Parts: sequence; C-alpha cells; structure tokens
Amino acid sequence: MMSNLNNPIWLMSSAFDKLGIDDLIEKAVAVGAQGIDLCVFRRDGARKDHTATHLEYETFDLEAAKRLISKFNEAGLQLSLGAFENMIGGDPAERVKNQAHLLKLIRIAYLLGGNANNVKVGTFVGYNHELGVQEYGFQKNLDEYKHVFEPIVRYAESLGVTILYENCPMEGWRSAAYTSTYNNLPGVLAARKLMYALIPSKAHGEIYDPSHDIWQHTDPVDVIAASDIDRIHRIHVKTTRNLLTKGRTEWGGMYPMQQVAASLAAEASVSQPTNDWDRHHYEAMLPGFGGTDHMDWRTFVDLLREKGFDRPFEIENEAKNSKDTGNLSATIQGYEAAIRFLSPMLWNLGENGYEYQKGAPLSEPNAQDIPIKTMKDL
Repeated sequence: MMSNLNNPIWLMSSAFDKLGIDDLIEKAVAVGAQGIDLCVFRRDGARKDHTATHLEYETFDLEAAKRLISKFNEAGLQLSLGAFENMIGGDPAERVKNQAHLLKLIRIAYLLGGNANNVKVGTFVGYNHELGVQEYGFQKNLDEYKHVFEPIVRYAESLGVTILYENCPMEGWRSAAYTSTYNNLPGVLAARKLMYALIPSKAHGEIYDPSHDIWQHTDPVDVIAASDIDRIHRIHVKTTRNLLTKGRTEWGGMYPMQQVAASLAAEASVSQPTNDWDRHHYEAMLPGFGGTDHMDWRTFVDLLREKGFDRPFEIENEAKNSKDTGNLSATIQGYEAAIRFLSPMLWNLGENGYEYQKGAPLSEPNAQDIPIKTMKDL
C-alpha cells in the first residue's frame, strides 16, 4: 500500500440541483470536501432524474473560466464537469443535441485548463436498442460507439481534455415494459475494455462506480483487479444494499422484473415493478450512513491504493435516506457521514485526526478562446 494517504474527496453536484454555484461551493466547504464535479446538463434535455446545471454553458468564455477558477481557488476546491446522456441511441433528435452538448463541455474543460487542472468531462455513452435487438447487436453498438466517439475523443485530445465514462447500466432509463435493462454501453468491464481497444487514445477513461456492479452480483474488488488503473480517473462513492424481496425469488437475481398485464399479475400474485427503476431489488446508499451495504470498502480502497490510484473519490448522493428524502439537511448529513467513513482510509492521521493535505491551487488557464463546434465540424 502507498504510504502517503491523500486522495481528495469531492462531491457531485447533482444532489444540490436547487442551489446556485455560490451556495454549492459553500456547502462543499462546509461538509469538508476538496472539490466538486459540476453537473452541467442540458436545460432542455429529456432526462429529469438526478440532474443539475451549475454552469452557463451557452455563454461560457475565457473570462468566465478565469472567474470560476478564482472562485474555486478562494474556496480551496478543485473541479470537473459532466452531463450524462444517451449519445448513440434513443430519440435521434435528442441524440444529436446530446452530442453537441458534450462538445460544448469539452470546450469549457479546455478553457478551465483541462488535464493540467485535472478538469475532465464525464458522460454516458448510452445504447442503441434498434441495433441491439439485431443479431450481433452488442458488436453493432460497439461499432456505433466508435463511429460517434472517435472524432469526439480526437477533439478532446487536441485540447488536452479527457472524457470519462460512468459505468451505470441505466437500468431504469426506459419504461419497465421493455425487457432489457442494459441502457448504457460501458455498464460492464468487458465493454469498457473493448471500447479502449477500439479507440486506444488516452484521452478517454472512466468514472468507476462500484454500486452498479454490486446489484449485478459482481464484486467491485474483482473489477478493480482486472482493470487498467490508468483508465480510472475518478471513483464514485455510492453503494448498494441488495434486498431480499419476494420479487427476487420470483424473477431471480440475474434478470430484471418484467412488466405484464396488471390483472394477470394480480391473479397470479406475481410481483411487478412499482416504477421503471424498481427492477433489480436493491437500495442505493452512501457508505457509513443508515445501515450496512453489500461492499467491502476497506478491501476495495486498499486495492486501489496498491495499484497506485491517487485520484479523487467523488460522493454521488442518490441515497434513499439522504438525497431522495428531498430534505437538504439529510442530504448534507449523507455527505458528512461518507467523508467521515472514508477519511481513515484516504488521509493520514494528523494532530486534528485524519486530515487532507491541501495541494496546489488551480492554475489560470493558458488558453485562447475558441468557438463552439458541432459534430459536423469534426
């Protein structure tokens, strides 16, 4: 294990969707975080769950970048940004808008200093079910991914920016009336390894979220052991408690619950999804807050450190007993508890207990303002 423990702990801003940037920064400092992953979703986007927009992406320029860096340096915080939408499937018109928005975020990351300031851009890939239902549907999705993302990654690389994919399968992204719950290509390790083989550039990597593997009955420790650590730039701090429901017995742990005629389900006394996300018998949690989850965090963190991971841990608060209560105080308590839970594993012991050793401030970007590009420009 690495002797010096000093991974920063960030928060993801989606849980503070009602707050402006100044209040968001104040809350991050108050809970003891060292950075913020700013959600910058399209305001006209179709997705409404766990979204926020904390930058003015249409008018963002070099002067705005300088002001934002100054604001974050005054608070002693680092930053990244992202928006998580379907880039290769779904409604064709929305897909085009999502791709264009990702290019805007790459430009913003460049203006903020890009890799030199550890400013990355988080995204989903999504999934094209019209291709997926065909023979070799997964390979066709990989091909579509390469077609869409190869020029995007090349553009990001030219600007010194890295794109990061999150591994959520987005199991409730479509109606429960659909059979499949696999709605985001990088939802399993095999897909991510195939994606890197298709586009070898180092200008893309991942935000690894262990909670998504737990409900898929896969040990995150095994995933880290089999992963290229250089591709992992962030760890999402979120976890899962698998539930022993009647539905799990009826439908099995391997497959999602399926929606059938309500009258038939009632007659047969068979469990049905109560909502589009209620299909895999789990509860989203934050570690150390409100109960025991189904993950060995100590072993997970120890392995990450043994493999040389010294990058941020980002708390993504979607916990049922925290963010989902709609209570701001409970949301903040969840962040505070997760930071306390992680600090003995990530920080050295000092005079005031486990303390983060503050690093260098963000540098003023050595960038020139550049115009917004579209996919046609690539």
